Amino acid sequence: MPDGGTLTIETANIELDQGQTQEFSLDAPGAYVMLAVTDSGTGMDADTKARVFEPFFTTKPPEQGTGLGLATVYGIVKQSGGEVWLYSELGRGTTFKVFLPRLSEDNAEAVPLAQPTKAIAAAGSGTILLAEDEDAIRRVATRILEKAGYTVLAASNGADALMIADAHEGEIDLLVTDMMMPQMNGIQLSQRIRGQRPGTPTLFLSGYTDSTVVRQGPLDPSEHFLQKPFASETLVGKIREVLDATGH
Repeated sequence: MPDGGTLTIETANIELDQGQTQEFSLDAPGAYVMLAVTDSGTGMDADTKARVFEPFFTTKPPEQGTGLGLATVYGIVKQSGGEVWLYSELGRGTTFKVFLPRLSEDNAEAVPLAQPTKAIAAAGSGTILLAEDEDAIRRVATRILEKAGYTVLAASNGADALMIADAHEGEIDLLVTDMMMPQMNGIQLSQRIRGQRPGTPTLFLSGYTDSTVVRQGPLDPSEHFLQKPFASETLVGKIREVLDATGH
């Protein structure tokens, strides 16, 4: 943040299911503590994000940084059975989320999930337009929603989503979109979709924390928000909540 800005540190207890632990290379599903650190700085491009945990990799000028800080943090967290998850958009800041196994107070053993994760029953209906530029998240979300009974129109960016929506002859009951995407962000996409199909509600997905999104401005009543990463049941439950609230 060369010109100053806001640094936000948040903590939370979080439950991760089997799908999430596989996605984030964690040892086992269960109870975790999340430490999130968010800045409002310059953000990172894709090449930087791909190398950010490499030892001695740095974007700083010579003699101004060793490139060992994040690599050291990553090593400590991994040795503790945890994981570091990065979300960043160029020009829009960065969020690091550290997940560490939550321990019981009595015996320092990992706290299991309160209940085993249940298989998702196919109880939903309707068509969801999904726009997500991260391939892994798009594939996982598509699989979750199709198992829940929804028809999914998946797009890798905003322009693709608009073309798919224009070609689709039936109803689109909900737009689910990453809030920050290159070229056309989720907010712009939501506005364009509502122009084509008035009344279509939107569920925004973002790796930024809830408080960071709130600071960017209040959402429209037809717009809702879900923080990444999310459990399968959380995504399905949130979509059901939005559809019920909007009469779809």
